[in-house]
Formats: sequence, structure tokens, C-alpha cells
Amino acid sequence: MPFPFFGDEKSTVARLLATLPQTGRVEWIGQRPVRREPLVSVQEAELKTDSHMLGDHARPKSGGKRQLTLIQHESMAAVASFLGLDAPIEPGRLRRNLAVSGLNLLALKNRQVRIGEHVILDITGECHPCSRMEEELGPGGYNAMRGHGGLTAHIAQGGIIRVGDVVRVVDTSPAGDN
Repeated sequence: MPFPFFGDEKSTVARLLATLPQTGRVEWIGQRPVRREPLVSVQEAELKTDSHMLGDHARPKSGGKRQLTLIQHESMAAVASFLGLDAPIEPGRLRRNLAVSGLNLLALKNRQVRIGEHVILDITGECHPCSRMEEELGPGGYNAMRGHGGLTAHIAQGGIIRVGDVVRVVDTSPAGDN
């Protein structure tokens, strides 16, 4: 019998990349009602399919890859540490729409996730920091955020999301039951 990860089977790396049984949790939701103004923390928000989050000033074009932004909640403490701060950075200061805990967001790149019961996001790429991080976090803010900027997403299926909602990978394999 051949080794199970060679030949016609998936390679070990491909198998490992496809294995993500953990679930995450929405810890924070933020909206930008006006460009360049502080984000407003909300307990729930409505996402419009292939569009945007209601109440957020951004109106990306249909089919856009950056309709929503996510950041790793655990990154708040890391960024604060890089800046020599004692307490984690508040999520709104980092200008992302969702802070998610318990799930390595980078592992979600090019995958679909379900938030709560109905919302499905296509995770489209990395959300690199911009020069606004220097304004918001002070000198070194841009570099403190490098590698911790989060991800961008396309809203494949809209609906209501709430703080506390579970975030899970959508199984797209033929045997998947999601």
C-alpha cells in the first residue's frame, strides 16, 4: 500500500492547509459612518450581498474584493507590545470592520467563512497597513502593524452579524456538509 500522502493522494502540505477544524468568534464590529472619522462600535450589523456593511461609508463596487475587513483580535496585544504599550490596542483604532478571535485569520486566505447563521464571506487577501497607522498609533505604528493588518473579504451572502457570532470555515470539499 502506498504512503497515504503521495501519489494520487493530496500532499502533506495540501492536506495540512485544508485542515482547519477550529472556530472563531466575532469580538467586535466597527462601522465608519464618515470617511476619516473614528469607527463606531456596534453590537450587530447588516451585510449586503456583493456590496457593503450598512452604516459604513465605504461603497465598494459590485464584485469588489474589499467589501469588508477583518483583523485578528489577538493581534491587538501584539501591536501594543511592539509599540511599548501596556494594554491592547482598541480594535477601532486599526480601522477594520471585524475583530475575530480564536482562529488564525491568515489561514483563511482564499477560503470561505460563515459568520453566524447566514453570512458567507470570501476571504480575498491581506489588508496591509497604510500610513494612517502612523497618525493613529504614533511613530512606528505602520511597522508595528506589518503582518498584523488582517484580511479583506467579499460578501458572498449577506445577512445580520452580531458580536459573539461563531466564525467557521465553509467546507467546500465534495464530501462537505456545510
